[in-house]
Amino acid sequence: MGAWTVLLVSLIACAAVRLSSSDPSDEACLTHLSQSIQDPTRSLQNWTKSTFANPCNGFTSYLQGATCNNGRIYKLSLTNLSLRGSISPYLANCTNLQALDLSSNFLTGPIPDDLQYLVNLAVLNLSSNRLEGPIPPQLTMCAYLNVIDLHDNLLTGQIPQQLGLLLRLSAFDVSNNRLSGPIPSMLSNRSGNLPKLNATSFEGNKDLYGYPLPPLKNKGLSVLAIVGIGLGSGFASLVLSFTGVCIWLKITERKMALEEGKISQLMPDY
Repeated sequence: MGAWTVLLVSLIACAAVRLSSSDPSDEACLTHLSQSIQDPTRSLQNWTKSTFANPCNGFTSYLQGATCNNGRIYKLSLTNLSLRGSISPYLANCTNLQALDLSSNFLTGPIPDDLQYLVNLAVLNLSSNRLEGPIPPQLTMCAYLNVIDLHDNLLTGQIPQQLGLLLRLSAFDVSNNRLSGPIPSMLSNRSGNLPKLNATSFEGNKDLYGYPLPPLKNKGLSVLAIVGIGLGSGFASLVLSFTGVCIWLKITERKMALEEGKISQLMPDY
């Protein structure tokens, strides 16, 4: 019985060590993320090298904004902390991450393509920042994505067609950016049991068009108006030209009459 007791204690000790030990991928993920952002309000005071080495103990997190699951970073929520800087591509090292929320900060730069390696990611919220550049089509590799919220940024380019392949996508918001081109049909005309997306998901992008947005208002004159103005201006020009010719002929005729009068006075009588 003593041997079994020793074995049981050893197994419990090993399990405890395993739960309390850091995952090197998570450590690299957190270290690089902290280096890429600035924290002017000092909201992340416990984001230190020593804490990165041991951020989780089972389901207990020692990091502000982090949630742990079985010793791994499961969720990062760093919202409305006035954070500046950029999003580190090393976030991809947090391979167990299922929710990433960096919304309502002052983050700049692009959305890293490397987020495609977060294959367990279900929620991505980067809204209300100052992110620039295109939406990475590689996000399609995150097959479990339920939520993509990118509203109120400075994103440009077209919405990737591939995002329509995300069958679990239930919420999608890219409103108030600088996106252009057509809305992908696989996002605008979802069939079956897929949740429908309405115009609020896309509005606020000046050069974005297509259903479910209302038809684009003519920024200039319509074709008919242009043709009408062209014809009208042509007719007006013709009238003005004709009037000008008539006036010129009248003036010329008067001048000729005066000249003839002068000449007739100078000519001798026979």
